[in-house]
Parts: sequence; C-alpha cells; structure tokens
Amino acid sequence: MTGDEQFDERALHAKRVLALDIGEVRIGIAASDLAGKLAFPVEVLPADEVMAGARSFRRIIEDHDPEILLVGLPLTLSGEEGPQVKRIRGMADTVAHVTGLPVYLTDERLSSREAKRLLREQGVSEKQARGKVDKIAASLFLQAWLDARTRNERGRDGR
Repeated sequence: MTGDEQFDERALHAKRVLALDIGEVRIGIAASDLAGKLAFPVEVLPADEVMAGARSFRRIIEDHDPEILLVGLPLTLSGEEGPQVKRIRGMADTVAHVTGLPVYLTDERLSSREAKRLLREQGVSEKQARGKVDKIAASLFLQAWLDARTRNERGRDGR
C-alpha cells in the first residue's frame, strides 16, 4: 500500500481505478472511465461482502477490471490521521489481499459531507440518500485523485 497522493509509475499509468469509501457497515464504490480521467459512482455494498470477496464484489471487480484500488482515509480537518484510520488501513489491507490488487490511499476529508450536500440540492430525501452517499463520496475523492494525478503528470512533463 502506498501513501496519500504519491504517484508511483503504476499509479501514474493506471487507466482503470476503483475507489472504495470504507465505512463500518457499507462500502461505496466508484470507478474511473476507460481513459482514467473521469470518476463515476458504481455501487454500495455491505462491508462484510467486500471484505470476504463475495460474488457481488467480485462481479464489480470483473466488470470494471481495475489496475489499482484507491481507498479513502478519513483524515481530520487539520490533515492528521483520524481515530478511524487504523481500522480503514486494516480493511484496505484485507481488500488488497482479497483482490490481489495494489491499494493506494487518499484523503477523503469532507467527501461524505459534500455527497450529502449534492444530494440535498437535487431534492433527494435523507432516507433515499442513505444508499447513495457512499458511492458518490467515493466518486468525489476518486475524481480529486485523478485530477491531482493529471496535474502531477503535467508537472513532470513541464506543461
């Protein structure tokens, strides 16, 4: 597993990325497009299904064929590791083992709050939002990571 916003060669060149917003009960899943430029929400699954590599999660892995996985870390507003980071790191290690894919970690600060705000703006009730927030949050931090990677690539190329 690698750290936040570090783009090694594998991360720089991965076209297909699957992001996981890991919660205690549910895991929101988002994917990048085939070009590795745009993120979109995919699914919300029970956390125990993802951790066990259940058929529902394996189907998503097969359908999206990611080269790497991106897991959001719940950092504090000051950028420090929050109280849940140890649990998330452990779950990320389990997902890496279950899938055989490399896992990268990224800052997911405020992604769930932003997802809830976006859903409220669209008139989605709190009850309806429950099944959507996690996958939208995953798509938000995946998009931020993809954008940062693009900026990093441009910086390396001198553009």
